[in-house]
Amino acid sequence: MKPTALLKDTFTGPGSLARVVGAGMLVATVAAQHPHPAFDRVRSKDLFSFIPNWKFFAPNPATHDFHYVYRTLDHTGGTSEWSEIDMIEPRRMYQAFWFATRRPEKSVFDLCTAILQQATKAGATEVQKTSSYRVLAEFIRKTIREQQGEANVKGFQFAVVRAAGHDTSEEPEPLFISPYTPMRRIGPHLAAA
Repeated sequence: MKPTALLKDTFTGPGSLARVVGAGMLVATVAAQHPHPAFDRVRSKDLFSFIPNWKFFAPNPATHDFHYVYRTLDHTGGTSEWSEIDMIEPRRMYQAFWFATRRPEKSVFDLCTAILQQATKAGATEVQKTSSYRVLAEFIRKTIREQQGEANVKGFQFAVVRAAGHDTSEEPEPLFISPYTPMRRIGPHLAAA
């Protein structure tokens, strides 16, 4: 068969409509994945969401790791060195299929993301009133109790530090440093005690 006849048969022969639509979908899908905003026009015309988007599960994928560090204040006023909470466990092959143990790590990552966004909008003092901040402070408090007990700990301070992971050329950057937080929770149920 001649090349011109083959090309003509592709666009006019049996099944040509399916081939043209399929080719158009392939081109539109590839174009929609490009990060430049000009390519978003393709997806804006897609009223029924036929064009898949690889960014569906992670519209803003994480490019850095958060590290959580804390230091404690004892009853004599002495401050400890910063200690890191090791949240990232070494990856194993089976975790490609089932990785339920990553849920706490992901939860704390999401809390930090929310705290950083709220701190940017409302300021560091206002973020302390949010549930995200209180949950993260309680997580740090629980970790301190598990690692060193609370007998000699009056309070603590924690920080969220951003690092590039395996890229050692980039220095870690502190993103958020909490104020002093009492080790014993102060709340309505404890105020009366």
